[in-house]
Amino acid sequence: MNTQATHSPQFYLTAPAQCPYLEDERERKVFTHLVGPRASEMNDLLTQGGFRRSQNIAYRPACENCRACVSVRILAGEFEWHRSMRRTLSRNQDLISEERPAIASAEQYDLFRIYLDSRHQLGGMADMTVDDYAVMVEETHVETRVFEYRIAPSAENEDQNGELIAVALTDVMSDGLSMVYSFFNPAYEKRSLGSYMILDHVMRAQRMALPYIYLGYWVKGSSKMDYKKRFQPQEHLTGHGWDRVPASETDT
Repeated sequence: MNTQATHSPQFYLTAPAQCPYLEDERERKVFTHLVGPRASEMNDLLTQGGFRRSQNIAYRPACENCRACVSVRILAGEFEWHRSMRRTLSRNQDLISEERPAIASAEQYDLFRIYLDSRHQLGGMADMTVDDYAVMVEETHVETRVFEYRIAPSAENEDQNGELIAVALTDVMSDGLSMVYSFFNPAYEKRSLGSYMILDHVMRAQRMALPYIYLGYWVKGSSKMDYKKRFQPQEHLTGHGWDRVPASETDT
């Protein structure tokens, strides 16, 4: 594919399909390709406009009868550290995090499979092979990083590198960090690893002086998305731009 797709992006519309979040709804998506020397710039603009990235595709919902998917971003510099979040940090103070290039590993895939088999057996990603996983991680034309989280090596831990228990695939943008996909070992449920990775990204954004953490979509009425409203303050993308939304409004 040549780079013209990014210089003058063409947008396409998918056929209707079952919505993965709301049982009675059908979803459609508008999408374009992110390739070429301006891919990062285009990814920034599209993410700020409510798109999400998957491999070299940027997409956003374009459903005919539903507007439930709302783009959400956290204001990192004003983040509200509640007591429960500090407890989550404390429970995971033995973890070592490492930033890596967007290169897949067999160890990551093994953890990915454990996560899918436990949490998403019937999901659209359930049948992903190791090659599919490598494409998900490595097929990117933007600044993408893999963050690995390991239990620090100890006398009880036979793995000299530390056991890998969580991974986040993240795009580094001009105004923030966009969490593309994350997964973890469900055996460590008490660690609240999904929340911990978000909190870790908030701290990273603060150190990098980046104002936002992009969390993707929040869907009112979807239990899968409820966790996102805990991270405040946050902005929601509306028809007239990003609006700051009080936590109480996500509960109504």
